[in-house]
Amino acid sequence: MLLTLSVSSLGPLIKSESPRLSLLDVPAFVRDSLGLHGLCFSTDLLKGANRADLDRLRDRADKQACSCLLLEDPDPLSFAHPDSDQAALAVDRARRVLQAAQILGCNAAAVRVQSPSDELALDRAIQRLREAVEYAERLEVNLLIAPHEGLTSQADQVTDLIKRVGGFRIGTLPDFAAAAASPDPVTYLRRLTPYAAVVIASTVEFDSLDAPADDQVLDVQDLLSDHVPVHTAFDLQPMVEAVISVGFDVTLAINFRGQADPVPAILASQAALEHAIERASQKD
Repeated sequence: MLLTLSVSSLGPLIKSESPRLSLLDVPAFVRDSLGLHGLCFSTDLLKGANRADLDRLRDRADKQACSCLLLEDPDPLSFAHPDSDQAALAVDRARRVLQAAQILGCNAAAVRVQSPSDELALDRAIQRLREAVEYAERLEVNLLIAPHEGLTSQADQVTDLIKRVGGFRIGTLPDFAAAAASPDPVTYLRRLTPYAAVVIASTVEFDSLDAPADDQVLDVQDLLSDHVPVHTAFDLQPMVEAVISVGFDVTLAINFRGQADPVPAILASQAALEHAIERASQKD
């Protein structure tokens, strides 16, 4: 299973008043310093970027063998809005995210659906999402539905939505944090993962994280010390086993969302996930 990085994890290094890392330097840093093999970007990191900027980022990523795989829009879109003009804005935004994803070389873009959970809203969302999926098909980019409250808060609602939208270019973006917040995390992931191109392996907090000495990146083995880092927010093991149990063997994207220094936290996430994957494979 390929471990990649959601670049949002590095937000404190990129978006601070005195950035320690530029977007163009991200592919080399992720590949060489963190040992990860792909990038998932969020649109909020690309504000102000033009097509030439995206082309340069894609070139840097390709040269580092650390390709851009996913572009995710964190802001929910009003596909189900009763005002057709407002809904059209949502479709237009989805199209622009898909286009940016294609320029970056991503095989998928992810959006969130802002909608109440009722049948009328569902019908409107289906109609507008079909327009976005038609555009995705022309670009040959997959459109993924990321977790959000309301219409897509439950796994069954998401799978019903994508089945009714139809087409080969719509799927899901399962997230460990969303699964952990559900009544049955394992069932949640088992239902959504078969439709996924990427699974977001969210992490929040570990039992012990020491800042890198002298601002140097810790080696994973150094980070391990005498034990595998324990993720204390929720258990990663059943999450990993759930996605493996349905035959998913493509991409897990580490997305650290906690308050600790992101570099050791990402390395801790990597070590914990690799340990969970190894344990799951031994069960087979």
